[in-house]
This record gives sequence, structure tokens and C-alpha cells, in this order.
Amino acid sequence: MATSVKKILVPLDNSKNSFRGLSSAIYFAKMCDAKIVAVHSVYAPPKGDFDTSGRFNKDHKRQVKSMMKIAEKQCENAGVEFVQKIIYGNPGYELAKFANSSKNKIDMVVIGSRGRSSAKELFFGSTSQFVLHKSKPPVLVIK
Repeated sequence: MATSVKKILVPLDNSKNSFRGLSSAIYFAKMCDAKIVAVHSVYAPPKGDFDTSGRFNKDHKRQVKSMMKIAEKQCENAGVEFVQKIIYGNPGYELAKFANSSKNKIDMVVIGSRGRSSAKELFFGSTSQFVLHKSKPPVLVIK
């Protein structure tokens, strides 16, 4: 039984592998006539942990804007519809929540693996690993 793919979620973090994920998602989107939903998750600790206001936020916003512009241009060149979204919170949790939300109607997730060592994953976890295990739509991890 084949399922229809109309919306592909692509988390972007400005890493080489997240853009490799985007390239794969563009390939699938062209095959399925699907739309790409590019999402950047900004880590936002619980209130009171520390203040993240000031220069960091301005620099980060500028980097995210530049990253999304590059992604949008790649989709435009391929003739694929592009939508961007920024979410706040724990990246793995928020991405899985976004993918699982029925209002977002995500049919597939294509996520780049950052390629951390197993020791780092053990202590820090892995966003792609979390999304892989917690997302209801199919997930393709690009290495």
C-alpha cells in the first residue's frame, strides 16, 4: 500500500548534513509533487536558566535568515514549493512534536545526522535519533 507524500519536514541547523538532507528532500518532493517545510529549532532553556537576550540573538537570527534564504533558493531552482518555520524549545522534542501534529500534515521527515561519536550521543543525545524514534511519519536520516 503506497502512501501519498505531500509535505516533507526538513530540519535545518546550518550543518553540511542538514543541507544534504534538504537535497534528498528536494529529490523526493520533485518525485511526489510535495512541498518542503524547512524548520529551524532554536534551543530555548526553561525560563530562569539564563538570559539569552542581546547580541547572540541578533547574530543567530541573521544566520538563520541566511540559511533559510539558501534553502529557499535551492528549492526554487528545483521547482519545489518551500515554507519555512522557526520553533523554540528542545530541538528533538519540538521537531517530533511538529512532525506529529495533525494540523501540520507532515507525511515524511528528512533529517541530516550530525555524525557525533557514540560517546557524545550517550551523554548529549542526538536530535536525529530522537526524531527517528518519536516521529509518527516515516523518517529518513541522511549521513
